[in-house]
Amino acid sequence: MPMNRPVVVGVDGSPSSLVAAEHAARAAVLRRLPLHLVHGYLHPLGYGVPLNPYDLGLPAPTEESRQMLEKVAAELVDRWPGLTVQVRQVAGGPGASLVEASRHAALVVVGSRGLGGFAGLLLGSVGSQVAAHAHCPVLVVRPEEQPIPVDGPVLAGVDGSDGARRAAGYAAEEATLRDVPLVLVHVGPPDGDRPVPEEVAESQAAYQAEAVRLLAEASAAVRADHPELVVREHPVRAAGAVQGLVEASGSASMVAVGTRGRGGFTGLLLGSVSQALVQHAHCPVLVAHPYD
Repeated sequence: MPMNRPVVVGVDGSPSSLVAAEHAARAAVLRRLPLHLVHGYLHPLGYGVPLNPYDLGLPAPTEESRQMLEKVAAELVDRWPGLTVQVRQVAGGPGASLVEASRHAALVVVGSRGLGGFAGLLLGSVGSQVAAHAHCPVLVVRPEEQPIPVDGPVLAGVDGSDGARRAAGYAAEEATLRDVPLVLVHVGPPDGDRPVPEEVAESQAAYQAEAVRLLAEASAAVRADHPELVVREHPVRAAGAVQGLVEASGSASMVAVGTRGRGGFTGLLLGSVSQALVQHAHCPVLVAHPYD
């Protein structure tokens, strides 16, 4: 983790963003890093204005949003001794502003839903944009509707991929900072998914051998870097990786998921499992982007 970078959080005054700011403050204090509150704002006329945008000039930040940011900053400093906070208003869409800020951040934190979001859409467009395209790890703080445990274990899914290995490494760092156990989860097929008993026994034996191997490899890797960390291996059976990890997230303080890296289709940095977890996990989700 780069030590000279701040923790960045997007704040728009919504309840979701205020919960995110609280988590970001905690993350900054644990890392002994400064916290930057970022508010991205658009021109009051919006996009698609039938004029040359240079004729309009850059929009000015509103006094209302500046006061909102400074009030949030003052409250966080009061609640978190030792925290240093800067506030920044950036001309541009909030998603694009946070993605740009992520180039120089240790961690970016976003809420699950911003102002004007549809209640049924668990992750707003800003959170989705940042989670998919950031240049550093992203913490998506959700759900906002219930108290989020901070003393539960940190989870990481294990499947042998590069993204999962990176996620396990970040999860180990986070568990060490929080002084909680790391739980490595491998999701296998449910029992009895084949009608012939011999095939069932054979497939279950193959799953168990693969799960043991993958969990042992992942556990050895994180223990090598964090010998003091309590690491638990947790094979589970479910209809799919999403269901297994979502269910396991119910008792966790965080679940870490991988990305596809920067090769391939840049619009598809989050695979289907990571996207679903970001939408449906019962705890905050750490999207393990590599640092640029």
